[in-house]
Amino acid sequence: MRLPYLRLALLWLVFFGLPATGYAQDPWLLGFEKPGANPVMQADSTFLFFCPVRQDSVRWQRADVFNPAAVVRNDTVFLFFRAEDNPKAHLGGRTSRIGLAWSTDGIHFERFPLPVLYPDRDAFQKWDYPGGVEDPRVVELEDGTYLMLYTSWNQDTARLSSATSGDLIHWKKEGPVFETAHNGAFLDHWSKSGSVVTELRDGRLIARKVNGKYLMYWGELFVNLATSSDGRDWTPMLDENGDLLQVFHPTTGDFDSHLVEPGPPALYTPAGILLLYNGKNLSGDGAGTTTPEGTYCGGQVLFDTDQPDKLIARLQVPFICPTLPHEVSGQYSAGTTFIEGLVFFRGKWFLYYGTADSMVGVAVRNATP
Repeated sequence: MRLPYLRLALLWLVFFGLPATGYAQDPWLLGFEKPGANPVMQADSTFLFFCPVRQDSVRWQRADVFNPAAVVRNDTVFLFFRAEDNPKAHLGGRTSRIGLAWSTDGIHFERFPLPVLYPDRDAFQKWDYPGGVEDPRVVELEDGTYLMLYTSWNQDTARLSSATSGDLIHWKKEGPVFETAHNGAFLDHWSKSGSVVTELRDGRLIARKVNGKYLMYWGELFVNLATSSDGRDWTPMLDENGDLLQVFHPTTGDFDSHLVEPGPPALYTPAGILLLYNGKNLSGDGAGTTTPEGTYCGGQVLFDTDQPDKLIARLQVPFICPTLPHEVSGQYSAGTTFIEGLVFFRGKWFLYYGTADSMVGVAVRNATP
């Protein structure tokens, strides 16, 4: 698909005049730069936590910290990061917990000493353990409640799950998001990476309902779509054959030839619904030649606001890729800038990402073109 840059830019100017606060004149969110402070977070073995499942103390941030979500509250950036405990375990074989950190400049963070979400001896242990809770995305709902979508990993099937909070520290687990939809048909279906559609309001990204319901782009290999009335339980959209509706696919021979996986919360803009996603390049046949094989880079696609399953355009080049030494080393040495957190803070966009499944990075973009 050829990008209709000029057409979209002209439509924007004709119908909406000057750029909306925080958005450029074209539909893409471009111009991110990685500040010299990177990485902004690394593993730290000094943090101890008494695991209620193991009944023992663990150094829960000892191995790696990565794949962060972010929200703005009280002029502060709050970062939710995935932390792994055992550096000797193989990739995917560790227990993950979700930690909390905060910053008044978006770059330098202080950490809350204990995880805010973790496997417990509760009704959710069968889904959350032993792999843990992974890869959060966090949004603020219309009533001020915070919604976290994360992966429950029992080292058998990945399940997209939800939790809610009023203060960002105490979270109530709500369980797998597809547990009851379609009579439970997708409860045991591999599911990850929920990107809820949001809108920039008063400097914060607030979940926006479309046609009376919240919308979520989700998936790992393909991008799928789901709806919800409350953000806790979701109904996947299906095609005419009763299969999951696939609204965006990998592009053979390009940087996202292997998979396309939703990144941070999607943005409802005058030009359309902008989804920032993680694209992985294949290894071998069908791989793109502009990025190394197996590499994760960040891409962008635009969907119609009236028909959220209708793809309008795809940015044909990645807007962020591994370029720094710590982004091409660690657990995933093929290279990763895995984007998950996006906030508008003090007139700038801050994009937070995992680096090679090992550290947390940030890229910053000024709001004005």
